[in-house]
Amino acid sequence: MISFSSVRYSPTQNPVASATSTATRTFLIPYHYHTRKLSFTSPPFFHPADLPRRLNRLRVQAIDAAQPYNYEAQLVNRFAQSTKLKISIIGFGNFGQFLAKAFIRQGHTVFAHSRSDYSSIAQSLGAVFFFDTHDLCEQHPDVILLCTSIISTESVLKSLPIQRLRRNTLFVDVLSVKEFPKNIFLQYLPSHFDILCSHPMFGPESGKNGWQNLAFVFDKVRIGNEESRLLRAETFLDIFKNEGCRMVEMTCAEHDKYAAGSQFITHTMGRILEKLQLQSTPVNTKGYETLLNLVENTASDSFDLYYGLFMYNKNAMEQLERLDLAFESLKKELFGHLHEVLRKQLFGKSEESPKLVLSKLPKKLPKNGTSLLPASKSETETVVNNNN
Repeated sequence: MISFSSVRYSPTQNPVASATSTATRTFLIPYHYHTRKLSFTSPPFFHPADLPRRLNRLRVQAIDAAQPYNYEAQLVNRFAQSTKLKISIIGFGNFGQFLAKAFIRQGHTVFAHSRSDYSSIAQSLGAVFFFDTHDLCEQHPDVILLCTSIISTESVLKSLPIQRLRRNTLFVDVLSVKEFPKNIFLQYLPSHFDILCSHPMFGPESGKNGWQNLAFVFDKVRIGNEESRLLRAETFLDIFKNEGCRMVEMTCAEHDKYAAGSQFITHTMGRILEKLQLQSTPVNTKGYETLLNLVENTASDSFDLYYGLFMYNKNAMEQLERLDLAFESLKKELFGHLHEVLRKQLFGKSEESPKLVLSKLPKKLPKNGTSLLPASKSETETVVNNNN
């Protein structure tokens, strides 16, 4: 709708009236430095002082006026921009760059910061790199995404100038442990900031061919009740949903319990096999190739990640102990099936040594969390006497 302002009456002096009758009046009105003659018929009770008020009522309006040729496209673009996020990635290493590609591909704006200079890489991806976190926070991003190592997360969070952010900014982490970042978020962030703990259960190597059906775990630790804040959290989660991820919502404690029995064990076995320096052979089996792929996937991650999985997940030590018990139990079963003659050929006079070791092992693995008890003194003496 297009509106034109009405003609305004701005007299510089009292109008001079010469009435030819009681119904017709003529006024000389100074208007924009020109004197104009205005005649009209009015009832006898009309007073010239009412003229400005009546003139101001005049309006010229056009309904359904012609719009610019790209008007609808502009509306669509404005709506699309309203559903996009400004995401600041703190820690722009391999994993941060890996996530940034998906964010930019879906039309979101990405800011980046890291201790190292990744400005050229950020520019090639379509992101904006900031050397100073103050400058980054002054961009008022919708989301602060921490992609740092586990052991440096606390110091990085404490160094951020959060006073320069909007009061309801959403903080997200993608660490491989969840209770640890949840606790430091709650400790250092004021209550008016939103918190979303998440863990993509994949990385640059396992997700290089797409994220379809790969698990994405998240916990909405603290999200405000305002519609805009709820929508912002859902918009961020939709990034991973649109990439085909299998969205799994669970508490941080549940995640750490499951991750210790899966991710930590996987990394441990991969690093053990790496120490063996396994090589590909002309007669590789499918199982052996799987082991080689496991070594490749785990070796590409830093040792800080593996150390963080051990240090900041209280369930990791228990799994490490169970792994040790399982290996000892397997050796016991293996030695127990050796033929008596073959065993003497292998051990000779020192045969009693493995017997003493094996006698201390349980027949079955204890339940989760139960320590391994050594064999009793009487059982040990019986084995020694039998050997003599």
